[in-house]
Amino acid sequence: MKISLSSPLPMVADAVSARPRCLRYWRAMLLLVPMLALLALFCLAPMGWVLAHSVQGEHGLSLEHFWVILGSPFYRQAFDNSLRISLYSSVIALLITLFGAVSLRRVDGRLKNAVIALTNMTSNLSGVPLAFAFIILIGTNGALTLLLRQWGWLQDFHLYSRNGLILLYTYFQLPLGLLLLYPALDALDDHWQEAAALLGASHWAYWRHIALPVLAPALLGTFILLLANAMGAYATAFALTSGNFNLVTVRIASLVSGNIDLEPNLAAALSVLLVALLALVAAVNQWLLKRSYHAR
Repeated sequence: MKISLSSPLPMVADAVSARPRCLRYWRAMLLLVPMLALLALFCLAPMGWVLAHSVQGEHGLSLEHFWVILGSPFYRQAFDNSLRISLYSSVIALLITLFGAVSLRRVDGRLKNAVIALTNMTSNLSGVPLAFAFIILIGTNGALTLLLRQWGWLQDFHLYSRNGLILLYTYFQLPLGLLLLYPALDALDDHWQEAAALLGASHWAYWRHIALPVLAPALLGTFILLLANAMGAYATAFALTSGNFNLVTVRIASLVSGNIDLEPNLAAALSVLLVALLALVAAVNQWLLKRSYHAR
């Protein structure tokens, strides 16, 4: 059946296409309302509360809490400890998971599925159970600690120190790093390595000039997520050290719970500085990614 030029259907189609895109799909957008409500209720509203109270002083709006934090060696030490532990554990975990993901691509399918399933399970082992497991194994009187001391392989290691926290953080970073990096290796083609070998390139030259530049965005993105995951960790470190090790998250919790002094506004300022630090790291990451794209 032919439609004449005077038929109203083309005009209706033109009118629908001329409507704004948001109005054309308003029914589908209604499905986003519950998610947006939850986002506003549990993410935006708490962040707004933190920002508002971080600049609330005794006599109105003030930056006194930020000056107290920046001028206090105690709080600067908390940021230094958190940043060092997060950086060391993220770098170590990234290197281990990179080698693990590359090796996992070359193993049998059943073993690969078993390792991925185990990784999914161990990624949920964190917090107090993880700290308790480490105390039993390599605590001061842990089973593995006593055995290694008896063999003469362990002398000065102390679980409740910075090195112990780095080991603990690295452990719970490994499953997350492997789950993030393994899909990214699909960007590599096995034929590239064969072609590079035919042209005389060594294994290291292939990874340096081909594989690592291709994986650079995934590696940097994974590093940022691992760093943020470590900087925001609280339960594991608190359960291991009973809050005696000076970390930013431990200080925020102590100021909110009122173990020494109840100062929620100072805790809000600490939270804002922590978020600002992570935002700065993310901005540097994006800048490095843009430079790598322009270099190509």
